[in-house]
Amino acid sequence: MLTILGFVMIATFLVLIMTKKMSPIAALVLIPALFCVAVGQGAQLGDYVIEGVGNLAPTAAMLMFAIVYFGVMIDVGLFDPVVRGILRFCKADPMRIVVGTAVLAAIVSLDGDGSTTFMITVSAMYPLYKRLKMSLVVMTGVAATANGVMNTLPWGGPTARAATALKLDASEIFVPMIPALAMGLLAVFVLAYVLGRRERKRLGMLTLDEALVRDAEPETVTVGAGGGGGADRLRKSPAGGGAASTEETAGDRDADGADDEEFQGLDPNRPTLRPKLYWFNAGLTAALLTAMIMELMPIPVLFLLGAALALTVNFPHMPDQRARIAAHADNVLNVSGMVFAAAVFTGVLTGTGMVEHMADWVVGAVPDAMGPHMAVVTGLLSLPLTYFMSNDGFYFGVLPVLAEAGAAHGVSPLEIARASLAGQALHMSSPLVPAVYVLVGMAKVEFGDHTRFTVKWAVLTSLVVLAAGVLFGIM
Repeated sequence: MLTILGFVMIATFLVLIMTKKMSPIAALVLIPALFCVAVGQGAQLGDYVIEGVGNLAPTAAMLMFAIVYFGVMIDVGLFDPVVRGILRFCKADPMRIVVGTAVLAAIVSLDGDGSTTFMITVSAMYPLYKRLKMSLVVMTGVAATANGVMNTLPWGGPTARAATALKLDASEIFVPMIPALAMGLLAVFVLAYVLGRRERKRLGMLTLDEALVRDAEPETVTVGAGGGGGADRLRKSPAGGGAASTEETAGDRDADGADDEEFQGLDPNRPTLRPKLYWFNAGLTAALLTAMIMELMPIPVLFLLGAALALTVNFPHMPDQRARIAAHADNVLNVSGMVFAAAVFTGVLTGTGMVEHMADWVVGAVPDAMGPHMAVVTGLLSLPLTYFMSNDGFYFGVLPVLAEAGAAHGVSPLEIARASLAGQALHMSSPLVPAVYVLVGMAKVEFGDHTRFTVKWAVLTSLVVLAAGVLFGIM
């Protein structure tokens, strides 16, 4: 009976959040509470929740202060030179532009928020794609896949959810995964190079020496005239060109300058900039990431100290500090609220004994020959499951069952947790990810076009991560 109720509870939770009948936070709290009463253990609900909250508090603290920290770093202009440098590197070479898109998306993904990553990436790169008539789905596909790999950072969401669901330390999951994730990121850069070469072949070689996007007019790409003082519009060589790609959208062909005005990139005159403190902020970020990788302190403590120091040094006046915290409050509340709400779901699933009964059923369904390979099975399942359901549904509803099944065959929960991250490159193009709508909306790409173009490359990238994890003995 507990097996059936457990699966029904998970299915109810998934249906409600996938059909958007309830928010993830509300579903994480109300659905398990109702099922806890249904199995006759309503009197123990409070104990389950309190124990869960105590276990999840460090994860919630990590996410809260990581969002504040990287939000402040974007506010003060830490990434502005990176954006300008990438634009200068790109010039007007389609191959460089696509590679630059991947690099920029990967760097900005350090903030752990997909929406922020896509806003900055599209704002910076859209004018180049538009002026050169490049395929915009190449931009959205590369950006989404790069962000998917980087989304596995401990403060990005999936790793924190896996740690929360299995009651593990996020750093123990993430740090050993770094080599496999590095291979995934390398695969994204190789993909960007290949797609860029294809765009270069389609558009032809451009007859120019230098092309820069001016800060004052980011929508205009000018061409240095080989030592002269003038500037020419971009033009293709007679040998280049060809018909427009079928992957182009209407946004590719729309050359109206008014549209470009919507994409001004990072405002170079925003009041939160702190150019005199740039090297302090860069050094602080490098030190923070180094300390995290070396495990000098628990990650929540590192981000708590880093956020406090960043706010104090960059915004010494209290009103300014309050304004910065308020600016990022929505993200903080949504993420930390989700973690604490998950205490109810995981507490009930574990405390009532549902997860053990469900795991017994799964163990019985898995052939004995596959038992010792549950980590690989988990990695393969993570591709379709994280695409067709939210991260909340997979990590809080399915992963605990897979971990229990793996434990029965001697596979540690850490291996299962690491393998569960393999599908994130594909997950970031899922229709259940709100950030992807920011990406396609700003890029003026139809979601269906983005999906058809991106899924195959994202699946390939996810398989690279999984294969590297197996090759390096991580899972």
